[in-house]
Amino acid sequence: MLIEFSVTNYRSFLGTQCLSMAAGSKADHLKENTFVSPINGNLRLLRSAVIYGPNAAGKSNLVSALEFMREFVLNSSKEKQEGEPIGRVPFLFDSEAKSWPSEFEVFFIQDSVRYQYGFSCTESRVTGEWLLAYPGNRAQRWFERAFDPKAGKDEWYFGSHLTGPKKTWMESTRSNALFLSTAVQLNSEKLKPVFQWFKKLAVIGHGAIMGDSFTVECCEDADKKRRILSFIQNADIQISDIMVEEEKISFEDFPFPKDMPNEVQRVLKKDLDGRTIKNVAFKHKAANSSDDVIMDIENESDGTLKLFSYAGPLMDVMEKGRVLVVDEFNNSFHPLIIQYLLSIIHNDEMNKANGQLIFTTHDTSLLDQDILRRDQIWFMEKDDNQASTLYSLLEFKPRNKEALRKGYLQGRYGALPYIGEVRF
Repeated sequence: MLIEFSVTNYRSFLGTQCLSMAAGSKADHLKENTFVSPINGNLRLLRSAVIYGPNAAGKSNLVSALEFMREFVLNSSKEKQEGEPIGRVPFLFDSEAKSWPSEFEVFFIQDSVRYQYGFSCTESRVTGEWLLAYPGNRAQRWFERAFDPKAGKDEWYFGSHLTGPKKTWMESTRSNALFLSTAVQLNSEKLKPVFQWFKKLAVIGHGAIMGDSFTVECCEDADKKRRILSFIQNADIQISDIMVEEEKISFEDFPFPKDMPNEVQRVLKKDLDGRTIKNVAFKHKAANSSDDVIMDIENESDGTLKLFSYAGPLMDVMEKGRVLVVDEFNNSFHPLIIQYLLSIIHNDEMNKANGQLIFTTHDTSLLDQDILRRDQIWFMEKDDNQASTLYSLLEFKPRNKEALRKGYLQGRYGALPYIGEVRF
């Protein structure tokens, strides 16, 4: 469960920008869109949040920031060697900011414990890293790491609540890797829940292709297949069955390019020949016949393909209490389909594990107080220095019955593109 995420000096973000999933004070309005935190009965969290803004405002960069944090946590200890660049992108419209560290921090709940974890880094090294746990809402500082530029080395602090061979983990942590990643790689049981939260975090960034392999795998289970079929049918997609068949790959008569070296062909044949792939087809009822119409999945519409691709992950998010972050979630979806998907996420009977969905969109039909709470709606815009600013609709204190879509398109909340006089 995500409580809060903040980022500083990354891509289009210069100052610290923060996305909060904590519900506001209007607890009774669309209460089903929220859930009670397992650590504090007075804290309610949002099941979803949506971010609006013009093109190039920085919405995709917020998703990218969370994706960068996730990937660095999961892979920094095993995919980089000492001296390799980290790959972070600072704010580029300020000459000084290029040398400043970028910073990322999350507050989240895992296994009924609240954690606060963050790190800062330049292109060459980690400059800070910290972890606090709050079992029983009492703060425990488990570790802290800070680079001392004068001494040219890290200063470390370890709390008594972090158990295990801490010195070994510390000495094994490279300057361009995270202590969290390294310690878990070296079998730290205490830090595994923190690592697992990042592993469960699903981020689908700008331009990423949402494959259907996970949904296809789910369809091998009869009950999950039934639920996925029902999910698609309820979106007014007229299919009667989902068919998954395995096919063995054979390279025996495969027409390799003539200029492909024989050694490459041999390796491909050895590694891939005999493996199986799963082919998916949808069964449709014919309108004027008792015969079924079988269509390979690639012949279906983009919207149907995308809905099928999301079916498995959405079901998994709700079953396991995961967080799903999607850039441009509305692509290929009718506005009513987006509302349908939100209604599922907001349904506490379907979403019993309290999974969360965060997405960017241009679909203004969701700006309706019968669909979303005011604390679920966020905006992104750039200032005169090309720095992105993230802010909540709550800052404008809209009236209970205020027409949010109309107000947004009239510029009441900002985050609109400036359209100049047409000269083409």
